[in-house]
Amino acid sequence: MKKLCLSTLALTIMMSLMISCQNSNGFTSNSNGLRYHFYEQNEGEPLQKGDLVDIYLSCTIFSTNENDTIGNDTTIIIPAGKQVMKLIDPLFAGDFFEGLLMMKVGDSASFVVRTDSTFMTLFQSPLPPEFTNDDIMQFNVRLLDTYAEKDFMKRRIDELRNSHPEETAKADEEIRNYLSEQNIVAEPTASGLYYVKTQDGNGEKPTTESTVKVHYVGKLMDGTQFDSSVERGEPIEFPLGKGYVIPGWDEGIQLMSKGEKGVLYIPYYLGYGDRGSGPIPAYATLIFDVELIDF
Repeated sequence: MKKLCLSTLALTIMMSLMISCQNSNGFTSNSNGLRYHFYEQNEGEPLQKGDLVDIYLSCTIFSTNENDTIGNDTTIIIPAGKQVMKLIDPLFAGDFFEGLLMMKVGDSASFVVRTDSTFMTLFQSPLPPEFTNDDIMQFNVRLLDTYAEKDFMKRRIDELRNSHPEETAKADEEIRNYLSEQNIVAEPTASGLYYVKTQDGNGEKPTTESTVKVHYVGKLMDGTQFDSSVERGEPIEFPLGKGYVIPGWDEGIQLMSKGEKGVLYIPYYLGYGDRGSGPIPAYATLIFDVELIDF
């Protein structure tokens, strides 16, 4: 896979140049009304709907005067920065996603789209009163990389582990020490997850096509309980392997068979990451007592 290694400074300078270009000049219109201008075009495989893309993106609205010429007022809607986006069907004819689907890895381009339609679809809000339908909304994009959706979670986990090496080492050591103190013998999976079976099931295991029903009790490493479906009296039900739950669950439940009970030891990078969630702090190692009731 082709990979571009551009510094943030270089990308920022490039975006500034793209934003400062004369929006009415050098643009081509397609049959759906999308206006576009490529600054750099590369050979390569076309993008596919459903793929994820690493992009450097900004979006600016340029005001227009009464005679439809560009005014002096500009509003930055999306500051220049890196984002991951999923390629979907265009939300309307000539929209931003239609432009993205024209690009290949390494391309840089600007796309001018309908302001009112973009707010209603992409931003899911009415057009703010300070803008008009005649104002020019310009997306500036550099396509850094693309990959299949199924690879997204692995990339996210790798990014967390590599960008927080001290926390990653601490989490792994924390689980090993805890298991040793409890005289529990277990080996991690390739991802860093630990699973310890406490009750056999019937041998039949779910797949990523299964919808599973699971009872659980969630605790922090100090024993603090933060959630329990057992106390609520209702198991959680979700499609497996689709990202509806944390990565440690998606992987761990697949190791179990129907009726099986066990304990998942989940380092932060397979849990709630470097931000945490509610009562779960950032970088928290989690312990889940789980039972696969059915699928």
